[in-house]
Amino acid sequence: MGFYSSEFDAKAQESYLANYGEMPFGDITKESTKKYIPKEFDILCAGFPCQAFSLAGRRLGFKDETRGTLFFEIEAILKRHQPKAFFLENVKGLAIHDKGRTLKTILEHLDGAGYAVVPPQILNAMDYGVPQHRERVYIIGFRKDLGVNIEEFRYPAPITIGDQRPKFRDVMEENEVSVKYYLSTAYLETLIRHKARHEAAGHGFGYKIIDLDGVANAIVVGGMGRECNLIIDKRLTNFTPITRIKGEVNREGIRKMTPREWARLQGFPDKFKIVVADASAYKQLGNSVAIPAIQATAERELQLLNLI
Repeated sequence: MGFYSSEFDAKAQESYLANYGEMPFGDITKESTKKYIPKEFDILCAGFPCQAFSLAGRRLGFKDETRGTLFFEIEAILKRHQPKAFFLENVKGLAIHDKGRTLKTILEHLDGAGYAVVPPQILNAMDYGVPQHRERVYIIGFRKDLGVNIEEFRYPAPITIGDQRPKFRDVMEENEVSVKYYLSTAYLETLIRHKARHEAAGHGFGYKIIDLDGVANAIVVGGMGRECNLIIDKRLTNFTPITRIKGEVNREGIRKMTPREWARLQGFPDKFKIVVADASAYKQLGNSVAIPAIQATAERELQLLNLI
């Protein structure tokens, strides 16, 4: 048995190495990378690019030749190595893309690869201990010859509901953060105009300020992920900019969340090292899974395999 990880983004590799002591292999579509996959291993855990299926994207699905088809690389690994099980994760939009036909195609291919697939389910990270509204679809399967009764698999019940749910305040930075996270007056005015235009057109797009006693919106890659998760933090004492901005730092206390706050929203412990620049950190954390929801589900899978 062995462990293997694949990640082609150089900065993400850097973060993985710093935290786990292992340099991931590169582009999984290349045979030169695949040849290092252990011949035998128990579980394949994977996520395939969500842009092709996201509700926010053009939703091209398998017509997206560079991203949508990465699923078939996963299928090829399953066929070649026949691990005992797999655990796949993707955006909620996958479940309804092309009126359900895309997911149906995926499930048919997984069945053809020799796996009994548990009916996919959408889980929300905020039900499992983090203050983030993040819905993702989970797809779990077991190799057919193992005789696992997939009807015995139960997705984990929510462990935090209602008033039990953590609040953003619980993951907020304990101390005053750098002025660089505070919006300039010019940037804030741009966001206000942008939101007004969309509201006039009947759209719901635009910046959002999160209640500190509420939950964050899903953190995602790109400016939208940060602009939809602004907070008011009036602890700033030094309003002198340290980056080039237009206007001045706003006096209302409106700021972006920090990378550490994003890490906590995904369930990463504070010992997790953020060793890359903010732009890369936001990208990696926005692309990450919500650990508590994944862990709770994975434990159910391991139990059925008698691995724990």
